[in-house]
Amino acid sequence: MKILVLNCGSSSIKYKLFDMTTKEVMAQGGIEKIGLPGSFLKLTLPNGEKKILEKDVPEHTTGIEFILSTLTSEEYGAIKSLEEINAVGHRMVHGGEKFAKSVLLDEEVLKVFVSCNDLAPLHNPANLKGVNAVSAILPNVPQVGVFDTAFHQTMPDYAYMYAVPYELYEKYGVRRYGFHGTSHRYVSKRACEFLNLPVEGTKIITCHVGNGGSITAVKDGKSVDTSMGLTPLEGLMMGTRSGDIDGGAVTYIMEKEGLDANGISNLLNKKSGVLGVFGKSSDMRDLESSAAAGEPRALLAESMYFYRIKKYIGAYAAALGGVDVIVFTGGVGENQANARSGACEGLEYMGVKIDLKKNKTRGEEAIISADDSKVKVVVIPTDEELMIASDTMDILSAK
Repeated sequence: MKILVLNCGSSSIKYKLFDMTTKEVMAQGGIEKIGLPGSFLKLTLPNGEKKILEKDVPEHTTGIEFILSTLTSEEYGAIKSLEEINAVGHRMVHGGEKFAKSVLLDEEVLKVFVSCNDLAPLHNPANLKGVNAVSAILPNVPQVGVFDTAFHQTMPDYAYMYAVPYELYEKYGVRRYGFHGTSHRYVSKRACEFLNLPVEGTKIITCHVGNGGSITAVKDGKSVDTSMGLTPLEGLMMGTRSGDIDGGAVTYIMEKEGLDANGISNLLNKKSGVLGVFGKSSDMRDLESSAAAGEPRALLAESMYFYRIKKYIGAYAAALGGVDVIVFTGGVGENQANARSGACEGLEYMGVKIDLKKNKTRGEEAIISADDSKVKVVVIPTDEELMIASDTMDILSAK
């Protein structure tokens, strides 16, 4: 079975084509700057070489057509005909309380998905554009939606509710939803396979740390708490997002700076986090090199970043009643040894002990804890696209 996985953003489309017989990635790439000047498709050739194809892409249907024509082209094609694509799996961001698992997309499902647009006004409409584009071009190919929020629907009410008037939850769905669910689900499951541990009875803390970041407490394979909230703003300090902040500080800043709702949202989502404190960049690689050079604000931002991760690990160890495995994934979690060691420093009292030599790994599955560490600490590169393709195959096989 050949499955195309699409991740449609407001101005981008990422794709991977899988042969699920072998789980081989047949083709991958992405379109950037949709609707903007200078749009292009960047693809990865089988030998790992990157190739950029420039083309005007005014909207998503044109973008999907560009991807499909590239997949079947003589020079860069991975398949001879579009008839070889058996299904399309979509990353869909916000399913609210409506979706606790991946689903086959039909008119009724899409109506319910559209009703969640208020919760993710930037992401959900873009996801829907991808679905509609595929429907227009490949009307007979089944499509499956895999939701970022679905994995966290197992959280108990005392973990997902906010202490605000209950009618705000009833009227507007104000509660914690969590994100990165497909990644947390994949790495928690894969960590058990990698360590030869049963899913049942294992307590795992998954740290998806990158430009965006979240941490999840996983018990018996299910999410019981997560750091992101109603939106992806809550929780960890991120590249440009503030993470946790006092609501009183938010209104204080609004008054002092004369900001409206859009203004404060822009400040907290796009001008804060690492960028806000460091001042030069939101990229953790830039921060790491500046901190190594002893720049005071870089050192401060780095310490804040690591501290927030450590604090959530400690909190979720308490929520779980202990922890067996800590998983690091995401761009930073997979590649930056100093972030992993910095986040675990001081957790020795919990039985966490990092082996600095093992921790030098980058982008590979590895155990980075010392042999005598009571808690296993591992790096598991995430593969959300494979998870989406697997869900798509499972749903179609069960039909």
